[in-house]
Amino acid sequence: MAESIDDIINKKDEFQKQANQLKDNRNKLHDKSKKLADERDTLNSTIREMRNKISEHKKNRDGLNERVKHAKDQRNNLNKNYSEVKKRIDELTKERLSASGANINILKKQLRTLENEQMTTAMSPQKEKKLIEAISELHLKIKEHEDKLNKDPKLKKALEEEKVIKQKAEKQHDLVEKLATRAQEEHENMISLIKQLDNMVKKVNEIQEAIVMTKIEADKVHKEFIECVDKIHEFERNISSMQDKRRKMKKAEEATVVYKEANEIFERFKRGEKLSTEDLMALQKAGLI
Repeated sequence: MAESIDDIINKKDEFQKQANQLKDNRNKLHDKSKKLADERDTLNSTIREMRNKISEHKKNRDGLNERVKHAKDQRNNLNKNYSEVKKRIDELTKERLSASGANINILKKQLRTLENEQMTTAMSPQKEKKLIEAISELHLKIKEHEDKLNKDPKLKKALEEEKVIKQKAEKQHDLVEKLATRAQEEHENMISLIKQLDNMVKKVNEIQEAIVMTKIEADKVHKEFIECVDKIHEFERNISSMQDKRRKMKKAEEATVVYKEANEIFERFKRGEKLSTEDLMALQKAGLI
C-alpha cells in the first residue's frame, strides 16, 4: 500500500526531531571536547613552568654540589695542615720536655689518679691532707713545665698557627654543612616537583584520552545527524514530487471539466442558440473559437 503525503510528512517531522536531538548532542560533545582541551592546555602550560623550575633546582643543586666538593677539598687541606701542625707541636713538646727531664703526660696521669682517689676513697683527715698537698704539688709542676713550653718561640708560633688553622677548618666545615644543606633542599624541591609533574602528566594523558573518545563519539553522532538530514531531504523530494503530481492531476481534472462545459456550449452555439459573454470566454479558454 502506497504511503500518503501526510504519512511521509509525519515521518519527515519525526526525523527532523531526531536530527535536532542529534545536532544538540553533537554540539554538547564538541563543547565538552573544547573544555577538556582548554583544561589540557592549561595543565600543559603549568607542566612547562614546572619543568623550568625542575631544571632550575637541578642547576642550583649541581652548582651547590660542586661548591661542596671544592669546600670539602679546602677543609681536607686545612685538616691535613692542622694534623701536621699538631704533629710538629707534639715533637717540639717532646723535645723540650726531654731536655728538661719532665714528662707532662705522666704528671697529668698521676694527677688524674690522685684526684680520682680523693673523690672515690674514704680516708682519714691526715691522709686526705697529704693527698691534697700531693695534688697541689703536681698542679704546680705541670704549670711550671707548661709555662716554660709556652715561652718557647717555636712552640708558641706553632700553637698560634694551630689555633688559626683550627678556626679556619671549623669555619670551612660550617661552610660545607651549609652548602650541603642547601644542595639537599634544592634536591628535595626538585624531587617534589618531579612527583607533582608525573601526576600532572598522567592527568593530561587521561584528559587527552577523554578528548579522543569524545571526538570519536561526536563524529559518530554527526554521521547519524547527516544520515537523518539526508533522509529528511529524501522525504522533502518525495513530498515535492507528490505535490507536483497532485497539482498536475488537479489541473488535468479542471481542464477536463472546462473542456466538457465548453463542448456543451459549443453544441448550443451550433444549434444557433444565443451565447453570453461568459459562454464565449469559456469557448475561447477551451480553444474552440
